Amino acid sequence: MNGSTTAQTVHTGAGRPFPGCRGPVHSAWRTAGPAALAQAMQATRARTLGLMRAWQNALPDLSVPPQTDMNPPLWEWGHIAWFQEWWTVRNPQRHSGTRIASSGEGFALSLLAGADVLYNSSEVAHDSRWALPLPDLTGTEAYLAQVLQHSLAHLQVLQEDLDGVSDQALYFWRLVLQHEDMHNEASVYMAQALGLPLPEGLCRRSEVLGHAGDQEVNTNGGSSIMVPAQVHALGHSGAGFAFDNERMAHPVTLEAFDIDAAAVTWARYLPFVQATGHAEPPHLRCERGVWQVQTFGQWQALDLQAPAVHLNAHDAQAWCRWANRRLPTEAEWECAAQHPDLAWGQVWEWTASDFLPYPGFEVHPYRDYSAPWWSRHRVLRGASAATSAHVVDVRYRNFFVPERRDIFAGFRSVAL
Repeated sequence: MNGSTTAQTVHTGAGRPFPGCRGPVHSAWRTAGPAALAQAMQATRARTLGLMRAWQNALPDLSVPPQTDMNPPLWEWGHIAWFQEWWTVRNPQRHSGTRIASSGEGFALSLLAGADVLYNSSEVAHDSRWALPLPDLTGTEAYLAQVLQHSLAHLQVLQEDLDGVSDQALYFWRLVLQHEDMHNEASVYMAQALGLPLPEGLCRRSEVLGHAGDQEVNTNGGSSIMVPAQVHALGHSGAGFAFDNERMAHPVTLEAFDIDAAAVTWARYLPFVQATGHAEPPHLRCERGVWQVQTFGQWQALDLQAPAVHLNAHDAQAWCRWANRRLPTEAEWECAAQHPDLAWGQVWEWTASDFLPYPGFEVHPYRDYSAPWWSRHRVLRGASAATSAHVVDVRYRNFFVPERRDIFAGFRSVAL
């Protein structure tokens, strides 16, 4: 960190000096022990089951048309069980973490006959998932329950073993917790895309998340934070769980930059749409001069101070060109997000960075998590309101192709 550099305000009365990056905003569940992990896994499973029932109420036959950006709901839920079973029940090296010698060799048989040919996302082609002979909802729930029971039993063994609380020993339980949370968020944005009504309590995170978006911030374009030039350590370091794409932490030299204190709001975004004729995001319309938004199938008045959402990376870049601004790099975003006045956590935020490995990258046992997607995807940072608190972490790298509009994504900008 360059301590001799002083912050300068770019927008008169708007930019707030930033003294430098402080301690990162970590998810407590990345360092949780066996007892806390067991509780978190059960809380997440309660949300999973709630979403399953809500989907059935909204769509009794649980049938969705084949789409590139979706999976059949029954496949999603069965895959959650399969993934948890594969790594924490069937895996004979379940306590070895990233030191596992190989994935698949010597693994036990599934509790569900034929599960591998149904739910192994590395082997089962996306387009084929609609034609698979999947168990019905009752059968899927039973599989989920059986797997959770066995997974928690193996975790209990670690809890009783004083030597079993290392990061490596707990790695796979921390992984499957976040994996299920991610699929739950996918269930929420899939329902939004289809216009299905879901209970708000299942869709929005209720926990307070530190810096993650609960601050009172002027979101109408007048609030920004000035970050001084410095060397930022990008990525994960130290103890606790990390995804392979977050490692290794490495220094990135940053020039001083002025960044929005909050994600771009509809009040800032819609004038661009009206001035340029740029395509409106999905779920948005203007009726008799009043903007409305469709939320889980219901039209309601648009809150102009809410973050603009369902934008893809091209929408974000087009707005930036119009406003004479730019998207932050992921290093800039991660550095700035640790400032107490920067609000984040309501929408995922597109960055200017392609999804690429950090220097020293080493693939983890779940080999298809990161490596197949390098270069073709764009990094998003932060979290959406539908993201579980277990997942929210300043270092977390979300990634999607830049064309995606169905996810809960927006952006913030940086002054040129």
